[in-house]
Amino acid sequence: MTVTDRTRRAVGTPPRARHTLAVFTWCVFALDVAIIALVGTLALLGRERLSIFTRHSSVHEQLGVVGPLSIAAWLLVTALMGGYRRDLLGSGAEEFKRVFQACIVTAGLVGVGCYLAKYQLARGFFVLAFTLGPILLLAGRWYARRLLHALRQRGRLQVRVLVAGSPEGVDEMTAALRRESWLGYSVIGSVLPSDRDVAEETRGGIPVLGTIDHLTSVADEQRADLVVFASGSIPDPTHMKESIWALEDQNVDVALAPHLDDISHERIRIRPVGGVPLIQVDSPTWADAGTLGKRSFDVIGALLLLVLLVPILLVATAAIWLHDRGPILFRHGRVGRNGEPFECLKLRTMRVDAERMIGRLQEQTGRNALLFKMKDDPRVTRPGRWLRRFSIDELPQLVNVLRGEMSLVGPRPQVDREVALYDGPMSRRLLVRPGMTGLWQVSGRNNLDAGEAMRLDLYYVDNWSMLQDLNILVRTLRAVVSSDGAY
Repeated sequence: MTVTDRTRRAVGTPPRARHTLAVFTWCVFALDVAIIALVGTLALLGRERLSIFTRHSSVHEQLGVVGPLSIAAWLLVTALMGGYRRDLLGSGAEEFKRVFQACIVTAGLVGVGCYLAKYQLARGFFVLAFTLGPILLLAGRWYARRLLHALRQRGRLQVRVLVAGSPEGVDEMTAALRRESWLGYSVIGSVLPSDRDVAEETRGGIPVLGTIDHLTSVADEQRADLVVFASGSIPDPTHMKESIWALEDQNVDVALAPHLDDISHERIRIRPVGGVPLIQVDSPTWADAGTLGKRSFDVIGALLLLVLLVPILLVATAAIWLHDRGPILFRHGRVGRNGEPFECLKLRTMRVDAERMIGRLQEQTGRNALLFKMKDDPRVTRPGRWLRRFSIDELPQLVNVLRGEMSLVGPRPQVDREVALYDGPMSRRLLVRPGMTGLWQVSGRNNLDAGEAMRLDLYYVDNWSMLQDLNILVRTLRAVVSSDGAY
């Protein structure tokens, strides 16, 4: 089959996504303009009406000069710091960081500029503008991100991606791109290194559109926005460079995928040495997860949650006792940090003889003991179902957090028989305190298979950060309210 025949098999060829993404970028720019104008209005009203600010002169006259210049400077600084880059919009924390940094830089420029020009800008206006500004701009970006993700999940604003590499490399890269569907990467096909590798499609079902020798013609016919070079693509650096040049001439973006899986971008540094880009990977951050800062956060957070949730705990306790007059708490031996055993506390949601039934249920379902869960579990009591649905049964673990046996965020604690199944990297889960919630819980909860859940736990251990913990806690609240994947 010729290259032309193969490309005709692929998904249709609409105009490249960069044009529609450019429209979205201009919409974000217009949103920023509106927000900055609103910030100026609110700062003006606040300075005039709040009694904490003294008014020796009219700020209206000052804004006739400083107002337009400040707005222009704010937008220009945001643009220069990459706040409107298409590849950053909706893609992660980097966008928020750049917008916030632009706010700080703009505040410094306005303050220093007014000082050097001996211009008496009202201090109340300045404080209010650069306090409200970052908050409202970040809120606007959050809204724009939600809109962008919703559009992409509906198949809009897709980036058409062509993956080059070995059949295995193509499938691995495609799986990674599909895990982050909100990024809008739509894999339209692949090109393989040689004719002997060419088939109708890869094992993962990705259409094969030709060989790397025909990469530029395939990219042009398919109107690809991005070509990703996965593992096994082009071993010769000269050939790789020439291919990149050819794709640049066609206005096609290029990305190189190194052989590094599940490493956060914060740990990656690129250092050019003699014209060769070296990728330096910082040490895993699991040791930081045991610092005083995280421990203090856990203790304060657990105390506040216990105080706030006392009414819910009382209702749950009454429901459990009235159902079968059995024990309220379920104490289960779990394995904690560095393999230390501890008693994990939960509100009892199962029958008293639940542990004796687990072996028979594993045989019936054919499920592995590692992360064993099942829907419509016959061991679960009637009140236990709604306790599990909203994760109320986990609340006594706040006591485990206060004891130092658990953390608010971390890999879920497992029992001895599950830990005995660990092989190789799985034991890295024990390097940090187990958590009440974790990355896999907010990424699908029990709907994930054991392999995917373990991958997310290992990612958390190696790439821990306090910002990630806060993000997981916010996503946990959303997951609990929706009760998706809870059983």
